[in-house]
Amino acid sequence: MSVRPRITFARQVLILQVGVVVVVAVLGYGLVAWMLDGRLRDQYGQRALTVARSVAADPGVAAAVAADDPGGLVQDRAERVRARTGALFVVVTDNRGLRLSHPNPLELGRHVSTDPSDALAGREVVRVERGTLGLSARGKVPLYGPDGRILGEVSVGFDARAIDRELGRVLREMSLFVAGAVLLGVVASAAIGRRLKRQTLGLEPYELVELVHEREAVLHGVGEGVVAVDAAGRIAVCNDEAARLLGVALERGAPAGGLAAEGTLRDVLTGRRDAANLFVTAGERVLVVNRREVRRHRRDLGAVVTLRDRTDLETLARELDSVSTLFDALRAQRHEYANRLHTLSGLLQLGHSEEAADYVGTLMEDAARRAPAPDTLPDPLSDPYLRAFLSAKSAVAAEKGVRLDIGAGSYVPGRVADALDVTTVVGNLVDNAVEAARLGRRRPARVEVELLGDGRDLHATVTDSGDGLPDGLRDAVFDDGVSTRDTAGGRSRGLGLGLARRTARARGGDVTFVDAGTGGPAGCGAVAVARLPGVLGAEAMR
Repeated sequence: MSVRPRITFARQVLILQVGVVVVVAVLGYGLVAWMLDGRLRDQYGQRALTVARSVAADPGVAAAVAADDPGGLVQDRAERVRARTGALFVVVTDNRGLRLSHPNPLELGRHVSTDPSDALAGREVVRVERGTLGLSARGKVPLYGPDGRILGEVSVGFDARAIDRELGRVLREMSLFVAGAVLLGVVASAAIGRRLKRQTLGLEPYELVELVHEREAVLHGVGEGVVAVDAAGRIAVCNDEAARLLGVALERGAPAGGLAAEGTLRDVLTGRRDAANLFVTAGERVLVVNRREVRRHRRDLGAVVTLRDRTDLETLARELDSVSTLFDALRAQRHEYANRLHTLSGLLQLGHSEEAADYVGTLMEDAARRAPAPDTLPDPLSDPYLRAFLSAKSAVAAEKGVRLDIGAGSYVPGRVADALDVTTVVGNLVDNAVEAARLGRRRPARVEVELLGDGRDLHATVTDSGDGLPDGLRDAVFDDGVSTRDTAGGRSRGLGLGLARRTARARGGDVTFVDAGTGGPAGCGAVAVARLPGVLGAEAMR
């Protein structure tokens, strides 16, 4: 049993996303501040270096330093430059590092507080240093005389607090942007959490995992085949039973129409036809198919198709129907023979011997009249299975008021090697013909079966005296669910002819109607022809 977490998954995602946004924003803010501080310090240092170069380039300053600053000229010009540029200080020294100018007159003549050796050696320097006026970004350049001698240095500095003020102003503006980005990230994270919750129907991850496990257990535990088709007609879910019944490998995302050959089953899978307990055939199997459309919040999610195997049940039902018919026929004959025996016994007990003998003769004549004609089961039909099979079909047809004859042209010299296919094809054709003759308007109702062996192939022609096939049904009658009559309860399954054709075609043969019965000979309805390759034994070749 799963333990429900204290915090929902959507809230966990929200907290995680908000945390990530905040961390990224803070790190970005700190990185930008660090880079901006370095850039500002460099800019102020370059600015100080530029001012120092301009002072060092002044010939009057160089001449005054060379003449040991008569009249305080260096101090005057340095202060004017400082006031004009906003620098913290402009200091000019001699070649010993003694100040000749300084914002504080008390510092004049004293040695500078920072090392002047680089500038006095002829190198320009940009540094952030602390002096008598505090921390500053300063630039130092050598001061050359007319003859190229180094007379001293010029040092210009800008207050570091100005850098901090500029950095603070930029960071305050950037803080608004960062705060907006964080707020936008929080709102976006909340929206993502809500969307995630809607898409998962408010279920937590552990609940989704349980649903997946339950779905797999149900799909592969039920005895029915289940195929879920999405709105685009692709396979979304399928189980092993469906793959077994359809005889194909089911791949997620494949078109559902590729699971079955052209016909009723494909129409159901592709949504071109609804199905409610519809009987169809898939290969040699008889399946009951149901299709249910799935919708949620007015959105088409596809459909679920269920498949139930009824092959064995259908076979047993046909056998039970045949046995029931034979049983009824035998029961009727038992009553008939019992009555005749009672009559004969009464005549003998009363001493009417002559009348009893005449009655026996009458019974023999009636039996001879009812016996099959000599051409009904001709000797060339030597296979015992065919003879027994057709004899049983003849008895069933007789019980329904239909006479079943074996055509005079029948000739099957060999033995049946594949009785199941012969029963499926010929039996279904005969059953269909008997029903057509029974329901037809022509009387007497007749069905003629003609069998011809050609090597190992068996050719069968079945003719009935029914009313023929309606217009347009010569080929459609082989489709699953199509029938020319209604069964009990007003529902027709229409599987026999389709199963017969599929069985024949699986062997390389076929079943067709060569005559629909509307333009045939007088007294003749539909004429069906079947070709079954390889169903006779090897002795048929001799």
